[in-house]
Amino acid sequence: MLFKDKTFWKNAVRLTAPVALQNFLTGSFSLIDTLFVSSIGTAALSAVGMAGQWLWLMNMLIIGFCSAATVFVSQYWGVKNIGKIRRVSGISIIFVLCASLIFTLFAAVFPQYVIKLFNSDSQVIEAGIIYLKAVAFSYFPIALTNILAAILRAVEKVKLPMYASFSTTVINVILDYCLIFGKFGFPKMGIRGAAAATVISAWIGLAVIVLISFIEKNILISRPREFFVFSKKEMVSYLKKAAPVVLNESMWGLGTFVFNIMFGNMGYEYFSALTIVRSFENIAFVLFIGICSASSVMIGKSIGQGNIEDALTDSKRFSIIVPTLAVIISFITVAFRHQFVSLFNTGGAISTLTVDTASLMMIIYAAAFPFRMFAYLQIVSVFRSGGDTVTGAKFELMCLWLFSVPAVAISVYLLGVPFLAAYAIMFIFEDVPKIVFCLKFYFSKKWIKPVTKEGSAGLSKYMQRTDKNSE
Repeated sequence: MLFKDKTFWKNAVRLTAPVALQNFLTGSFSLIDTLFVSSIGTAALSAVGMAGQWLWLMNMLIIGFCSAATVFVSQYWGVKNIGKIRRVSGISIIFVLCASLIFTLFAAVFPQYVIKLFNSDSQVIEAGIIYLKAVAFSYFPIALTNILAAILRAVEKVKLPMYASFSTTVINVILDYCLIFGKFGFPKMGIRGAAAATVISAWIGLAVIVLISFIEKNILISRPREFFVFSKKEMVSYLKKAAPVVLNESMWGLGTFVFNIMFGNMGYEYFSALTIVRSFENIAFVLFIGICSASSVMIGKSIGQGNIEDALTDSKRFSIIVPTLAVIISFITVAFRHQFVSLFNTGGAISTLTVDTASLMMIIYAAAFPFRMFAYLQIVSVFRSGGDTVTGAKFELMCLWLFSVPAVAISVYLLGVPFLAAYAIMFIFEDVPKIVFCLKFYFSKKWIKPVTKEGSAGLSKYMQRTDKNSE
C-alpha cells in the first residue's frame, strides 16, 4: 500500500523531473567545461579544478540560504501566504547577493592565494590565476539564479529554472568550443575562453529567469517593498532557522575545501583525477537533487497544512526510494567507469596516472554513494522541510569535522597513506556514523517542527492520537 498511491507518484514525478533535468543541465555545464579544458592538458585541468573550489565554497554558502528559504516558502505555500513568501524571499536574496559580492572581490583581486592553497607548481598557479580572475564575474548571476530557482521550486514552479539551465548549458557549450579553440572566427583564447564562456552564459541564464518571470507574472514579480520591507520579528525568525542551515552547508563546503587542499598537495595529477570524478559526481547526483527537492516541497507543504500523517508517509516512501536508486547507480558506475574516464582523454593529453587513479576512485565513490544519498535525503530534505534545521547540521558537522577531516589529515600527514586510501577514509569516517545518527533521529519524529499555525495545530492533534493509541 505504501507505493500504490497514484497521487504521490504523480506529484513526485511532476516535481522531481524538471529539477533533476535542471541539475543535469547544470552538471553537464561543469562536465563539458572539464572535457574541453582536459584537451589543453593535465596542468590546465588541475588549475580549473582548483579554481572551481572557490565557486564550490560559495555555492555551499548560497545553498544554505536557498535551503532556509525553502523551509519557510514550502510551508507558507501550503497555506498560500504570499506576503510571507515574498518577505522571506527578499531576506534570502539580500544575504545571497552579499555573499556573492565577497567571493567575487576576493577571487578577482587575490586569485593567487586561492590557487596556492592547492598546489605550488608554477604552471598550475599561472593557469589558475588566469582562469579565476575572469570567471569570478560569473559568481553574482550564479548566486542570484540559485536563490530565485529555489524560491520558484518551493512554490511548485519547477519548469522555469529548468529553462534557464538549458539556455545556460547550450550557450556555454557553444562559447566553450568557439572561444577555447578559436572556431567560427572567434579568437583562440584557451583557458581564458573557458572562463569567458562561463561568465557570459551565467548572465544569460539569469536574464532568462527574470524575463520569463515578468511575462508569467509569477511569485517573483511584485513591488520591491513586498520583498524588501520586513519586520525585525520576521528577520529574527528567519535567522533562527537559517543560521544552522547556512552554518551546516558552509562548514560542509569548507570541509570539502580542506579535503581538496590535502588531496591537491599530494600531486596535481591526483587533483586532475579528482576533478574528473567530481564532474561525474555532478551527473550522478542530479536525480537525487530532484527527488530531495520534491520531497522537501511535499513534506513541507503537508506539515504546513497540518497533515502530519501524510508527511510521515511520504518521508517513508522517499527513504526507501533514494537508497534503492543509489544502489542501482552505483552498479552502473562501476560497470562503465573506464568508458566515462576515457572521455577526458580522447586527445591523449591527460597523464596515465590521472586516468588510472580516476578509474579506481569511481569504485570507491560508488561504494559510498548509497550511504551518502540516504543521509543527504534525511538532513537536507526530511529534517529541514519538517522544520528542524539544527539537528541535521549537528550530525553533518560532527561527522565531518570531528571524524573525517582529522582522520584524513592524520592519514596523509602522519601516516603517509597513498592517495586512494586517503580518499576512501574520507567517506568511511563521514558517512557511516552519519547514517546511524540520521536513522535514530528520523524514527524519533522529533524533526517535525511546523512554522505555521495550521501545522502546529495538526501536530498537536497527531500527538494526541498517537498517545491514545499507545495507551
